[in-house]
Amino acid sequence: MTAQLGWWKPWRRPASLEVCKRTDSGKCWRRRHRATTSIHQFLLFVGAALIACESAWPQPADLADALTGEEHLQNFLDEVQTLQAEFYQELRGADEQLMEIATGSLSLQRPNQFLWRYREPIEQLVLADGENLWIYDVELAQATVTPLSAIIEATPAMLLSGDQPVRDGFETLESFTEDGLSWVHLAPRLSGSDFRSILIGFRNGELARLELIDGLDQLIRIDFSEVDINQDFAADLFSFDPPDGVDVIGKPR
Repeated sequence: MTAQLGWWKPWRRPASLEVCKRTDSGKCWRRRHRATTSIHQFLLFVGAALIACESAWPQPADLADALTGEEHLQNFLDEVQTLQAEFYQELRGADEQLMEIATGSLSLQRPNQFLWRYREPIEQLVLADGENLWIYDVELAQATVTPLSAIIEATPAMLLSGDQPVRDGFETLESFTEDGLSWVHLAPRLSGSDFRSILIGFRNGELARLELIDGLDQLIRIDFSEVDINQDFAADLFSFDPPDGVDVIGKPR
């Protein structure tokens, strides 16, 4: 096991937190738009990586605790076709000051389809339908759409196609156990990524936490709960039709 980096430790949720006020929804939206960009780029990579997984090799339950974080990640990529979970998200600045709390649900389906449904502090949908990325703010009645191909081309990590393993795109810095989680610490191999560090925590083989540090040293932490994998989704779950009166910025493919 590589020695753990001295400057980093997994975040612990504070007992008392202040969140963005609804009167500051415009500021919250801009923050989340920046923050979720890195998250969605990572999920796009995961979706692409899942394409390469041709078989599943689940581990016996009594061996789950013996696996490293890296092995849990590989099992996750090998086994998961779809994922449904609730999430709790924190955004912190480089000074460790809490900037925002958000909660909602996540649905993910290979390849390149996901739906982040934010409930608090403002209602927002972030949806990838396989061809486009939609960000819809209900309160602002505004939606932006960007072709996934543009995001993939603009992000070095996204250049990885589905026939390449995760290790080709990311360097494993360390694998360790802390706070009851098996962690794997990754860094993009290619320069120019919007994020410089990714930490993924598993509890008994189940995805439990995701932490990303971007180029500005901002931390995005997501705790997952009620995780359900490989369930069937409705055919139209990952489709988006802007409601009447919504201002749409951009053009879908």
